[in-house]
Amino acid sequence: MAIVAVIMNTDHTLRIYESILGLLSSEDNPTPLVRLNKVVPFEHTQVYAKLEWYNPFGAVKDRIAANMIRDAEASGHLGEGKRIVEPTSGNTGLGLAMIGNAKGYPLQTPLSKAIPLEKRTVLRFFGTEVIELDDSLCPAPGAPEGAIARAMETAKTQPDFHMLNQYVNEANPNSHYATTGPEIWKQTEGKITHFVAGLGTCGTITGTGRFLKEQRADVKVIGVYPEEGHDIPGVRSQAQLQQTKLYRPDEYDETLEATNRESFDMCLRLNQEECIIAGPSSGMALVGALKTIPDAPGTIVVIIFPDNVFKYASSFHRHFPQLCPADSQSDGTSSGPSKNDLWLAEMMENLKNPHDTIRAKDLASMVQDSKNLLLVDVRSQEIFEEGHIPQSINIPMEELGDRKKELPEDRDAPIVMVCGIGKFSKNTVLYLKSMGYRNVRSMKGGINEWVRKGHPIEPVE
Repeated sequence: MAIVAVIMNTDHTLRIYESILGLLSSEDNPTPLVRLNKVVPFEHTQVYAKLEWYNPFGAVKDRIAANMIRDAEASGHLGEGKRIVEPTSGNTGLGLAMIGNAKGYPLQTPLSKAIPLEKRTVLRFFGTEVIELDDSLCPAPGAPEGAIARAMETAKTQPDFHMLNQYVNEANPNSHYATTGPEIWKQTEGKITHFVAGLGTCGTITGTGRFLKEQRADVKVIGVYPEEGHDIPGVRSQAQLQQTKLYRPDEYDETLEATNRESFDMCLRLNQEECIIAGPSSGMALVGALKTIPDAPGTIVVIIFPDNVFKYASSFHRHFPQLCPADSQSDGTSSGPSKNDLWLAEMMENLKNPHDTIRAKDLASMVQDSKNLLLVDVRSQEIFEEGHIPQSINIPMEELGDRKKELPEDRDAPIVMVCGIGKFSKNTVLYLKSMGYRNVRSMKGGINEWVRKGHPIEPVE
């Protein structure tokens, strides 16, 4: 009887639970705050990281996954025989997969191939049906072949599926209003002066910030977003933020940008100097905080660190090649990227410069004004026929080598290459440059960005 009494005890101090779901965070079971000591330049200001990988499935998104499922059950949208479909940049999917496993709701997630391989692999390991698409890193509504559109179509046409839609679902910020905000207020004894979070769906900053400001109106709420063309999963650039209905800048005191390079460099410092195993979005949030928060007595800062570093090893191969050399195996082959692979990855990264890319707005003007522009859509014929930029021709990327005769003889002719998200078009720009074309560019953000900006597409009749 004594053993049974201990197992049934719900006191969080004993850390014994009847189910893994008992580990979900709350005011009585908060994720830790850890003070940063070496990477901050302050003499007086105290900066604390809230380590969200202490949630049961490894990320801050466990909070919204639990609350969205709870809300869908209460409203009758989830029950016996139901499945969940949800587009994700990874962490929400991981939380939904495991909570769904516990409750009997299988998960299907359409997602971008740009999401780190580690996340896609673990999602499958958790039992998720993963549908990989040529979508942007952060899914966008309205994209003709995007993850959100695919999920919406599934939910609409297959009655056993329900889409939770974390980008509009008020259960997202409400989860943080009910848990993250009260945890921080209690942990800092009400002394917090600044709250900082990276901007993704914006549920974290909106829900937590609202709670904290209700406790004391002068708490500063600060959002940090990545630069355009970033590769930090789970967060959105300023342009991408317009796509989530939970982005409410009037409720925040300040929003500011951190670059890719700054974010990954700070991530490295957090791991090597603070011994905190934070991922790149944590580095991004801290970089933003350090750009605006003053060094003054009584200043207490709490920054959300969404997840740990282990999901991003493949990203580090690109950003820190000096730390990821090719490993020689016993048969003489390499298990890691070669120097040539790293050079190629660096060249692809360099193509993001304004001379080799063109924005949707500028391309729209160019399409109207230039009579000799060649606009080449390198997606498959099937996807091209569903919707493409007017006046574009279709040469699928894998056919480009065999269809070179369709390109202009004039190596100075203006050419713009287009794909779904601006990733594969960069490959073709590099290929055409190797053929001597001097005025070829990739459309930044691809068809997804074109649609987001409200420019027209046309199907093949």
